[in-house]
Amino acid sequence: MMQRTLCLALLLLSLPVAKAATAQETARLQIRSQALALTQTPAEREAVSFLYDYMSWPDVADYTPDFYVGQTRCTLRAREEMPWGQSVPEREWRHFVLPLRVNNEHLDSFRTACYDELARRVSGLSMQEAALEVNHWCHEYVTYKPSDARTSSPLASMRTAYGRCGEESTFTVSALRAVGIPARQVYTPRWAHTDDNHAWVEVWVDGGWHFLGACEPEPVLDLGWFNQPASRGMMMHTRVFGRYDGPEDKVSFAPTFTEINVTPGYAETTRTHITTEPGATVEFKLYNYGEFYTIYRTTADSAGRASIVTGMGDMIVWASARRPDGAAYGVRQVHAGCATTVPLDRREGDSWQADYTLTPPAGTTQLPAVSPEAAALNERRKATEDSLRTAYVATFPQGEELIRMSRGNHANVSRLLEKYGQAGRTLLRTLSEKDLRDLDFDVIDHHLQNVSLPLITDEPLYARYVACPRIATEHLSAWRKPLQEAFTPKQKDSFRENPALLAEWLRTQVETDSVWNPSSTWLSPEKALRHRCCDVRNKGLLFVAAARSLGIMARIDEVTGLVQYADPDTPPFGDEPSWLTARLQDAAPAEPSRTGAEETCLALTYTPRQYMENPAYYYHFTLSRLEAGSPRLQEYGEEDSWQGKFQGGQPLAAGPYVLVSGTRMADGSVLAHLEAFRAEGSTTVPLVMRQDTTGVQVIGQFNSENLYAALPSGQTQSILAHTGRGYYVVGLIRANHEPSNHVLHDLEQMRSELEAWGRPILLLFPDVDEYLRFKDNSAEFTNLPATLSLGIDSTGAIAAEIASAERPAILIGDTFNRVVFRSEGYTIGIGDKLMRTIGKLKP
Repeated sequence: MMQRTLCLALLLLSLPVAKAATAQETARLQIRSQALALTQTPAEREAVSFLYDYMSWPDVADYTPDFYVGQTRCTLRAREEMPWGQSVPEREWRHFVLPLRVNNEHLDSFRTACYDELARRVSGLSMQEAALEVNHWCHEYVTYKPSDARTSSPLASMRTAYGRCGEESTFTVSALRAVGIPARQVYTPRWAHTDDNHAWVEVWVDGGWHFLGACEPEPVLDLGWFNQPASRGMMMHTRVFGRYDGPEDKVSFAPTFTEINVTPGYAETTRTHITTEPGATVEFKLYNYGEFYTIYRTTADSAGRASIVTGMGDMIVWASARRPDGAAYGVRQVHAGCATTVPLDRREGDSWQADYTLTPPAGTTQLPAVSPEAAALNERRKATEDSLRTAYVATFPQGEELIRMSRGNHANVSRLLEKYGQAGRTLLRTLSEKDLRDLDFDVIDHHLQNVSLPLITDEPLYARYVACPRIATEHLSAWRKPLQEAFTPKQKDSFRENPALLAEWLRTQVETDSVWNPSSTWLSPEKALRHRCCDVRNKGLLFVAAARSLGIMARIDEVTGLVQYADPDTPPFGDEPSWLTARLQDAAPAEPSRTGAEETCLALTYTPRQYMENPAYYYHFTLSRLEAGSPRLQEYGEEDSWQGKFQGGQPLAAGPYVLVSGTRMADGSVLAHLEAFRAEGSTTVPLVMRQDTTGVQVIGQFNSENLYAALPSGQTQSILAHTGRGYYVVGLIRANHEPSNHVLHDLEQMRSELEAWGRPILLLFPDVDEYLRFKDNSAEFTNLPATLSLGIDSTGAIAAEIASAERPAILIGDTFNRVVFRSEGYTIGIGDKLMRTIGKLKP
């Protein structure tokens, strides 16, 4: 312990920014001392010391010493009481049991709140049995549903009863650690074979690491729906709290974490070496969600070398470097294991284009053995757990929309509405649905007490850019009054008259920490100002909060990430204001000082084709601005598209950009195109969507989580729950309807081939009456495939998503939400067409 503390002190003394970080380090050591003073035993003191040695600055500043001491005390209790507690090695206990943080979630008291319940649940079990049982417990409380990028805390996920995979895995890791079982969240930043990512859990049991699907219990470890996708993965990694010396490949070290590469545990891997300019930034990228996404970033050594261990697929290597006369960069496609030289042969503003055909790893299917009896028992348990969760959800009130969306947090939202009426309703509508599910009453009450209530209801822009407590993806906190009280009346007047002075004050009076927040965790604005220290990203958050506390409209622009305030020379409310960029750094990069009067307009030209009439942003293409030679994604909305945003011209700041587009094939490969250009004046660029008529292209998206009523039971379930992972056929039909009858007879003719394929076919009627009419005449169809099931699209959601004007409508999709075949209306030979497409699909 003494040696580690000495090393920490030497690090602080040796940092080139030590003088600038003095206030932060002084506060850090003071808070650490306060925490140690609360400990009661040597074990508590040692554990708390370890946490404070490596915690990020936001985690030190935003959470009280007694919070950490209380959670640590509970962790030590688990180590003593759990039968495996003393058998867990010190290294695994320190790095994978003791730490509270899993991802970027708000930390809460889950460990102390749930320990007793979890301890009873695993009583008498072996360590392996306990790990599986904890996952069953998690499934009782939380199931999958996509949501926004902010990660809910474990207790908030329990109240909500669902979460995306990052929240499910954060919740499950927290539960495992609570009973002393080492656990970590594993994350693939992006799949190589499909447009998605995923997070799951690894658990240390009896001497080794194993995996499981979070809140997706299986009878054994090392089994999940993602076994095969993970075998096609290019990069799977995790960040380990502290300086970790385990056997895994170390990707990088930071003052607060060690990033390790766990890909070899799932897929065949190799190391790829590249050579470029010494000191250049090197980014290894995959095509995913319409962009070349960085899965690993490093710096070339003094010989210009960099390397990465990945799965056996294709990547894009992007190297860049600042130069006195401007940034330079180079782009090359590389197959894993092939040494490549990446010269910096491009300059920002160069116009050029290139096609890349990227192939993902092939993958394998290796599953642990599970007896039919164990599988059946597990399914019965999951059904019981679903019913318990459903019964809890049934207790949620069904009042107005805000109450419904708040789910298990409805009591807090109801109190706010009762206390503030329309003003509270207006402010709550500025928040996200997830905010409603986990907001704290006292925090929102604080904001409502410290804003002008009439203005909230009268001025929508005031509500959105002044009253709203939500700025980015931070955890909401009570910052308004502390920031109002931080300035003198004279300062407030000058800042309101010229918000640039507020930016200047923060730039000079709040120190910039570039060391102790490498994960970019959000720091509450009030704590950043109290300690006068934060990183650049949190200084932007602080500026917007301080401006709003003074009645100044401010925001972090969702597309560009720029920190902005409303031009004080324009009318305060009414139309969308002209936005000015706040200068918060001493050496701010070149960026537009004003938006709303952009310097250029970008139009994309495109010729619509069947099944791709209107390419979608993120799914088919993206736009990135080059900054220091590296692309920075412009984060337009998920609903944006070529027609909606770029066909008629989109205003944006002049400068260098890259347009990336791609056509995903059914085998996971991508036909990508890159167009680099400089936008200035009125700029027109072609949107190129490449085609391959010899293969099966991904032609659209379809949500496999859509619900329908299964027949004959009438039970509501998701398509995914029925089909399992993989390809399936789903169709919309009508009863006693000639075109629909043709489809059914065609399927009868291809019965043997479709049954040999083995994947589910689901045909849906629009309502119960249609089904009953079909049932009365079903004797006409006696040879339908055994893999065919019937259901009712009782809400119309599936028909709305397929967006078919006529039935029958048939598609082949998969549970990564990709569509590879579609047919609408009267069609002869649909069975043969299905089989021709199926024959080209990779099993």
